[in-house]
Amino acid sequence: MAQKVSPEAEALLGKEFKVLDHGLIRLVDFMGSDAAIVQAARVSYGAGTTKKSRDRELIRYLLRHRHTSPLEMVEFKFHVKLPIFVARQWIRHRTANVNEYSGRYSIMKEEFYVPPPEDVAFQSTDNKQGRSEEEVPDELKQEFIEHLAKSQKTQYQGYSKFIDAGLAREIARIDLPLSLYTEWYWKIDLHNLLHFLRLRMDKHAQKEIREYANIMADMVKTICPAAYEAFVDFALESVSFTGPEIRILKQTLSDFELPDTDELKKLGLSKMERFELREKLENIKKV
Repeated sequence: MAQKVSPEAEALLGKEFKVLDHGLIRLVDFMGSDAAIVQAARVSYGAGTTKKSRDRELIRYLLRHRHTSPLEMVEFKFHVKLPIFVARQWIRHRTANVNEYSGRYSIMKEEFYVPPPEDVAFQSTDNKQGRSEEEVPDELKQEFIEHLAKSQKTQYQGYSKFIDAGLAREIARIDLPLSLYTEWYWKIDLHNLLHFLRLRMDKHAQKEIREYANIMADMVKTICPAAYEAFVDFALESVSFTGPEIRILKQTLSDFELPDTDELKKLGLSKMERFELREKLENIKKV
């Protein structure tokens, strides 16, 4: 049975979203929506047999309890143009289909990423892979940016020189820097896309890849609004506790009483969610 697609979702197809200085991301194609998730979960579901509110509750139940296979029925295909250093982080997510622009077959374009001055930062002293919030002097920022521009130009001139001299493209390219832009098609199902977004939208992720992730998140929100809402509630804005942490919480919660049902309703909790919250708190008290 064909599923209806919202005009807002259709309008995303082929639209280019600029990222960084020369990057872009566009949605090439997608399959499915919230309805596809519900259909897969119910198997024999037919359009119009349930209310939208019941569909939303089902999707929230699936994400809350990590029943992820119905989410795999929804797929997204993106065209992404990104610096190679971002691509090397991105490709760590090995649950997608990828086809990248090849420097063996084609000439690499003279396009390099240069960060804006406000993104040039010192190394963090408490995070080995992050940036410090300490302000870098303007003259040092400018020196770094000018160095990048000069070295990128020099390396590309060398690349072009040896390409013109007839060297194989696959060997001439090896001196090009990580700031060079590449492109790929990236196809992934919704379950694995949400995992990607959870990691790459996090404040600890590198800023450059966060910019791509945030745009993709808006696309998911448009195409699968109920699933995205549940993702925010049960992944982005949730936390988990270890055994020792729960034992500490037990002491704190020993005299704790939940607000009444009406108050919990105002907070957006469904009947099932209210029941599960009470059950969780009771289980903590029993630890």
